[in-house]
Formats: sequence, C-alpha cells, structure tokens
Amino acid sequence: MQYREFGKTGERLSILGFGAMRLPVIDDDSSKIDYDKSIEMVRYAIDNGVNYLDTAYPYHGGKSEAFCAAVMKDGYREKIKIATKSPVWDIKKHEDFYSKLDEQLSNLEVSQIDFYLLHALNTDFWETIKKNDYKEFLRKGKEDGKIKYAGFSFHDDLSLFKEIVDDYDWDFCQIQLNYMDENYQAGLEGLKYASAKGMGIIIMEPLRGGLLAKTELPEAIKKIYAESGKNWTPAQWALKYLWNMEDVGVVLSGMSTIEQAKENVAVASESTAGSLTDKDVDTISKVKDFYYSRIRVNCTRCKYCMPCPAGVNIPDNLWAYNNDAIYDDFAGSCNQINMWMDKSERASNCVECGQCETHCPQNIEIIKTLAIVADKYESKSE
Repeated sequence: MQYREFGKTGERLSILGFGAMRLPVIDDDSSKIDYDKSIEMVRYAIDNGVNYLDTAYPYHGGKSEAFCAAVMKDGYREKIKIATKSPVWDIKKHEDFYSKLDEQLSNLEVSQIDFYLLHALNTDFWETIKKNDYKEFLRKGKEDGKIKYAGFSFHDDLSLFKEIVDDYDWDFCQIQLNYMDENYQAGLEGLKYASAKGMGIIIMEPLRGGLLAKTELPEAIKKIYAESGKNWTPAQWALKYLWNMEDVGVVLSGMSTIEQAKENVAVASESTAGSLTDKDVDTISKVKDFYYSRIRVNCTRCKYCMPCPAGVNIPDNLWAYNNDAIYDDFAGSCNQINMWMDKSERASNCVECGQCETHCPQNIEIIKTLAIVADKYESKSE
C-alpha cells in the first residue's frame, strides 16, 4: 500500500480509502447491510494497508455508522482513521450541530472522530451552516476533543468552492474528481486551489458511480486500451489517473465485493505520483473523448435524489438511459426497466413534484429525463 502525507495534518494516509456506502446488502434493502460479507471485505482492505474508513450519517438508510463501529472492534479501531459527515440539511439551529455529532459518536462507539466533514455543501447548505455559526461548532468540537480534523465535502460550482475554502482554516476537503470530470464542480482547478492552502484532498466518485469500471466495453474503447500496450482494467486506468497527481491524498472507493477490494488494494500498492507516461495520459484522453461524445445525463448514482415520494427509482432509470447511449445497449436498458425493476419504481410514476431536482448535486433535469426514459424504454404491452 502506498501512503501520502495528508496536507497540513501531517497524517500518513493510504492512497486508497474505503467508502462504506455501497456495501453488500440483504434482500436488495440498502438498510440491511450483510455484516458477514461486508466486515470481511472492509477488514481485508485494512489488513492490506487501507487506513481511512469513510462513512456518513445517511448512508445505508442511516445504518452505515453503526456498521463501521462493528468493523472497528477486535483491535481495528487502532488501525484506521474514521471519517463521517454532519448531515447539514438537518441543522435548524446552532445546537443541532452538537446533538448530531454526539449521536454520530454514539453510533460509531468512539470518543473522537478523526476526520469530520460538513456534508455535501452547496449554495443552500452553505448559507445554512453560516447562519448557524459552523465555525464556533468546529472550534468547540476540536476543543472538546470530539473532532480531530475538520473538513467539508462539496457539490456545487468552482466559485462557491473557493469561497468556502477561503472562509475557514479547513484541514481538508472532499471533492468529486475523475478523468471525466476535470472541469466539473471543483475540478482540477479546485484541487490545486485547496492544495495550495495546505488542505488534504479526498477524492470521491473516482469511477463515476461505476461507469468507468465497466468491463463490457464498446469496441472503440477496447481498441484504445489495446493500443496502449497496458493490460490494465478500466478501473485501474481511472484510479491510476488520480494517483498520478501529487495533490491527491486519498481516493475513496465504495467497494461492494471482495473482488473489488482485492483489485483496488493491488493497484493502490503500485501507483505513485508521476508514474503515468505520456502515452498513458493520451490513452485516458481518448477514452474520455469517446465517453463525452455519447453520455446523455450526468448522473453519478449518488442517490441524493432518493427516496422519491412517488417511489421512482431515479438512479436506476437514469442509469438505463446512459447505458444505452454509451454502450449501444438498448435491449439491456429495456430489460433493466421492464424485467428487473418493479413497476412502482419506473419513470412513468413520476408526479413531477420536483423534490429530486432540489437535491441533485449534478443539477440534472430529472423530471424531463424521466419522461424520456418512460417513453423510450418502458414496455407498452404490459
């Protein structure tokens, strides 16, 4: 496992972090984590050098933090740094910061959270936390020893990112970045901006919700990779792209299987900054250009749009739309919707309430897109 000094904190963190948001579940219920499979997977990663475990208050229907508490038993607490996030959408007054923090400490069964983030900051949430004096909360949290390092995760435009970075002496931040999103949200410019101030940088969505890890590839992509002379998987290409940058600290992966954990640990053990050749960089650029030419909707499956009041499975419907566009897989998208998706989850059930669009960090026109999905892929014979 490779390690890097994490900004001004001085901590030595593994370049691979485990994101506890896509764990194996029982009966397709995200709140029913399969503890046996999940603990085996996370502890495998820790035993092989991963020392950063990331969770958040809402992950897995609010059950992820308690799961991480189970992972940290049997001596594993001493092997990792634990990160979780304040649900800023629940902050109505200053005191709410403290009650949520105490609840999370209880969930995790720890006295201190190593890396504590204000979750998913955007324009609205930024105004909320400023109004409720987030600075005093973080000062007090650190003073009381409940928070070791303070940061934020981000989903908005570059100008707001810089404003937030400049407003407080943050220890670190978490941004979305992958080779498809170099100029999206904080992007590469935001990465450099925060790093120049000594902040440690956590990367989320390195595989763009799994899109960049798919092994069933269009022939054009296969040809590009074949011409590279490297026998790397698509996931390896995407991860190596990030670890090639010295400003990147930790790359989070929401691993779902032990096989993914093994692959990610292996590639994290051989990836260093500046290791990609000019030919490697050119390969990634060609793959990126191909995807950009075909993608229809900028969904990363973060699930902030869920739950839908009407029961629509928004991420799966948008996935089907992109799957067809990128991989020429109309039949597969139809099967996803008509065979594997419950009727109540289909796009045609959208009542156009707009709640999803207010929560979407990618600012997708979800209502309009669901109407297209319903017309294009839903069976008319049922």
